[in-house]
Amino acid sequence: MESKPTLICIPDISGFTEFMSSTDIDLSSEVISALLNKVIYANEIGLKVSEIEGDAVLFYRPGKLPPFKQLVDQCRRFYTDFYDQLKTLHDKFKENGESDNIPKMLGLKIILHYGKQISAVPIGKNIKLMGEDVILAHRLLKNEIPGDEYILLSESLLSEYEDETIERNFGWGELHDHDTAYKHIGEVNYSYINLKPLLD
Repeated sequence: MESKPTLICIPDISGFTEFMSSTDIDLSSEVISALLNKVIYANEIGLKVSEIEGDAVLFYRPGKLPPFKQLVDQCRRFYTDFYDQLKTLHDKFKENGESDNIPKMLGLKIILHYGKQISAVPIGKNIKLMGEDVILAHRLLKNEIPGDEYILLSESLLSEYEDETIERNFGWGELHDHDTAYKHIGEVNYSYINLKPLLD
């Protein structure tokens, strides 16, 4: 398959491992499934689903990037819809003694990366993304950002936008610069926006 410049977006449920190990399997399976479905149906910018990875959705969109504000607004929508669903699920299962684990343990972080050489390979009925940038996007899930609910925007993504189109203050949050060193990759620069103020 021909490789193309592609946006990768990974909404990832933080606290997943703790939640799954601390909560009845029937409850935890239903909750995680409902949350991932909510994220998938919150997509408004034509992202395609490559994989559902247990605690995350791997979205992709080949070709031209959406405007910067539209991209951030999409991530904001993922987050607010996710929290609306958390509240709905907590209320739905309030008779269950473990329902408090739902809002207490679970949150959402979102990785955004733009790769110049990504192949979308059909395997059965699914599309598998291939390329070094796919590996890097997954590595970015492990970073040194304080807190666990944020939008991470890779330097590769931000470099595709004109400086004047990149907002650094959204009223509800600010863009902060950071970097992390990864084995076999080296230092990777990125920026992030803390999402928690959206809940205030």
